[in-house]
Amino acid sequence: MLPSTTMNILKIHGCYRPQPKVSQYSHNSRLCNASSASILSHPQFPISKTDSKLKRIRVSEIGAPLWTWKDDEEENTRSSDDLTMNGDVYQKTLRLVECSMFAALGGLTYILSSSLAIENYFGCFFALPIVFSSMRWDIVAGRKTMVATATLLLVLAGPIKAITYLLMHGFLGLAMGSLWRSKASWGVSVLVSALVRAAGAMCYVVMYSFLIRENILALLLLNCSFFVFLLHLLYALFFTRLGMKASLRLPKWFAKAI
Repeated sequence: MLPSTTMNILKIHGCYRPQPKVSQYSHNSRLCNASSASILSHPQFPISKTDSKLKRIRVSEIGAPLWTWKDDEEENTRSSDDLTMNGDVYQKTLRLVECSMFAALGGLTYILSSSLAIENYFGCFFALPIVFSSMRWDIVAGRKTMVATATLLLVLAGPIKAITYLLMHGFLGLAMGSLWRSKASWGVSVLVSALVRAAGAMCYVVMYSFLIRENILALLLLNCSFFVFLLHLLYALFFTRLGMKASLRLPKWFAKAI
């Protein structure tokens, strides 16, 4: 009873004024407002130098584009020029096709002649595709024709036929084509081709001597020289009829005869 009575007396005389209670919710809201204001006024993450540099980038500092319509037009023009008859792509493709056709023709002719036992009658034509490729294009084309023919024979007839073709006809055709392409005289061409033919025939005889285990090395340089001379006459007449006389270096007596 005493405390309540004391409070009533103080209220009557005006000595006591009740204080409003401060709620916990208002206190927390003040703290949140203060913290947000401090964060906005003083940011904790300063702007780096790279960000400031990015802001100062100008459009004029950007490099040129990697592709333009002009480059596309130039590329299309270049590709169309390459596909013309005098273009590099067309000429390389034509050379590859002709070398493949000559290789297939020479390989199939050699296989058929060997199978029908008429190789001795058509032996003078086996080196013709290689010589023609060398005269038509260059020495590299002749070498590719020889390699392609030997590869075809290796697949279809085995290694013995392929090696025999290279020794007896392949290297001879490549030598003649190279000498005629460089417009060497017939004296040099006949002598070098005869030596190549003799070396190939000797290797051929040695190979078959090893296979049958019997010495059959009875080969003369005169026989090879006569065979090569006949090839020169036959191939020169063939190329002359094809209109390639300007690419040949013929002897005077043979040029007058034809």
